[in-house]
Amino acid sequence: MSEQTVVSPSFSRAAQSKDGEHSLRSGVLGLFDSVIMAVAGVAPAYSIAASTAVLFGAVLLSGPASLLYCGIAMFGIVWAFNYLGQVEANSGASYAWVRRALHPVLGYIAAWALVVSALIFMVAGSFPAGSVALGLFSSSLANNVLAVTLLGAGFFLLMTLAVGLGVRLTARVQVVMSSIELLILLLFAVIAIAHGHDAHAFSWSWLSPTRFDGLHGFFAGALVAAFYYWGWDTTANLSEETKEARKTPGAGAIIGVLVVFALFEIFTIGSNMVLTSGQINHNATDVLDVLGQAVWRGNGGKIIVVAVILSTVATLETTLIQVTRTLFAMGRDGTLPRVLGVVHPRLRTPWVATVVVAIISVGLFVGSNYVGTLSSILSDAINAIGEQICVYYGLAGLSVVVLYRKQIFRSASNFFLLGLWPFLGAVFMFAMFGDVIPQLNATTNEVGLGALAIGIVPLAVYMLKRRPYFEKVTHDERLAPEPA
Repeated sequence: MSEQTVVSPSFSRAAQSKDGEHSLRSGVLGLFDSVIMAVAGVAPAYSIAASTAVLFGAVLLSGPASLLYCGIAMFGIVWAFNYLGQVEANSGASYAWVRRALHPVLGYIAAWALVVSALIFMVAGSFPAGSVALGLFSSSLANNVLAVTLLGAGFFLLMTLAVGLGVRLTARVQVVMSSIELLILLLFAVIAIAHGHDAHAFSWSWLSPTRFDGLHGFFAGALVAAFYYWGWDTTANLSEETKEARKTPGAGAIIGVLVVFALFEIFTIGSNMVLTSGQINHNATDVLDVLGQAVWRGNGGKIIVVAVILSTVATLETTLIQVTRTLFAMGRDGTLPRVLGVVHPRLRTPWVATVVVAIISVGLFVGSNYVGTLSSILSDAINAIGEQICVYYGLAGLSVVVLYRKQIFRSASNFFLLGLWPFLGAVFMFAMFGDVIPQLNATTNEVGLGALAIGIVPLAVYMLKRRPYFEKVTHDERLAPEPA
């Protein structure tokens, strides 16, 4: 099948436009940059600091098991993105792929799920940035919602400026920040494991699937674990700006997820060994700070706080990139206001989408100041994002099976990597989505499901406007090339 055949006609004209108005800067990122972007998108230090208490509250000492089994399912989705990217390089990623494989409406829902999850994350991500930074100077300020809100908003606006100046600058900043973050995490991983146990002796049962309180308990932990891993797919949204756009983003995601998987397991096991339940529950926004002091008292232990700050800044940047590229793709195709698809003539960034996201995010972030404590805001936001992740990751997992259906049975590796693993990953995501909804509190479901439901309005509006995106998908569009 030729290269031209596998590009969606309704997308290719816009994606390859040379008039400058809808063209991002191509060939900026290489494989190393993609790996860094995947790691930065997941933000290991931030995820551990912000989510450990939520995970512990859901499954107690079974956190390592939740991360293990959700990680196995997540890798099915990683393989799906890897092969879907070979079908079409598009800054909308699942927005384009799900349309081709399943239906335009489902593609739109996948994109909307990413957009709303990213906007909610601007709240969940900015709070730890302010809390951890203030905690270096005062524990009372670290738990002051107003102070954390102001400083977190400041962090967020700085990241918006960096993203607006272009992906080349952002990538360079990410390399520096993420490299320092990983070095610090590796240092403390060694120290934590060597430190031994203060609270609990290590047990292999922490990795056992039998420890959970039934299926509901298993999925409660898996939902939080999905949030841990979320963000690696930033590489796919940067495909139009990456060298070898149909191969590099997928390879970067695979390597990046392997790195963070190892870090999550080590630190979750270390937290079980070193920290008591009281230490974890009473320090929901700065668990790594407490862990750092437990294994290296004094100023040495505060070094890990630097990793959390860098990680939070990094993931805010990558989340901004992901949501602005998705909105750019939707604006370019006319499935949202077309102005969102306009790029800056010199910087080649979707500057209108960036400004819109910044305004909405700061409004949400400041508004969250009035809805609860830091701990409750984080817990509700993490679970709500988990619901939305299930939707667009699950749809991507099904899409690769449909697009590569003619190649799945040609070899054992194809059957496993193109068919079985992504399909099981998708089933896992949808099963988790259905199971956790009745278990979550009203606020979480109102935010998570309510934000998804809002997407029906623009979907209906732009379907009525008969945008090309919603036209019937042809048979040729539903065929994929031979996998690399």
